[in-house]
Amino acid sequence: MSIQTKAKRPNNILLEVIFNIAVPSIVLMKLSGDEYLGSMYALILALLFPISYGLYDFIKNKSMNFISLLGFLSTFLTGGIGLFELDVEWLAIKEAAIPSAIGLVVLISGFWGKPLIAKILLNPMLFNLDLIYESLSNKNKTDKFKAKIQWANHLLAATFVFSATMNYLLAKWIVVSPAGTTQFNEQLGEMTLLSYPVIAIPSTIMLMAIMFYVVKSVMKLTDLKLEQILNADK
Repeated sequence: MSIQTKAKRPNNILLEVIFNIAVPSIVLMKLSGDEYLGSMYALILALLFPISYGLYDFIKNKSMNFISLLGFLSTFLTGGIGLFELDVEWLAIKEAAIPSAIGLVVLISGFWGKPLIAKILLNPMLFNLDLIYESLSNKNKTDKFKAKIQWANHLLAATFVFSATMNYLLAKWIVVSPAGTTQFNEQLGEMTLLSYPVIAIPSTIMLMAIMFYVVKSVMKLTDLKLEQILNADK
């Protein structure tokens, strides 16, 4: 199983929240009335923000990974459901399908010998990977470390199962009005806004717990201290 990883330029979390959550939610909740943009044009405007940010990120990084591609697809599907006035049940299904697909990819990546958790957490900009791998090899602990990474990868997949479940329940609970109406847009904006504290923050806490588990495993298997495994030169 390969656990090597390459450095990746981190995304701007504040910009992601503004363009993907805050602004679209405000547009949907405040501008969907007939006295403003109306339901259709408000939905189109709200969708333009995450789409524009996705294109900007793609142009800046010259690439789009699978998870980003699914997020981009999710935005288009949401727009399609609203503009074509499909049954709102499809929105709940879509909300659950995207994180489920990501979780499946995470799970499969482990069986392919290239666990996604390694690409996410084992970043050479953060960790002194050369020293870590050398210490693991010298102590004949490489296989044990791979097993730890595999378990962490399963935990990561579980966080997406949580996200899929919460997405579905949140959509079913909040979005009850027919697509194409002002109420649908307002409820969609409310759902988008609530998805951050209800889903994104708990998922982030879970990811931090997984990272803590990986770091503690590295320290235990290599007998290195935290300041030794961190890449202070980067």
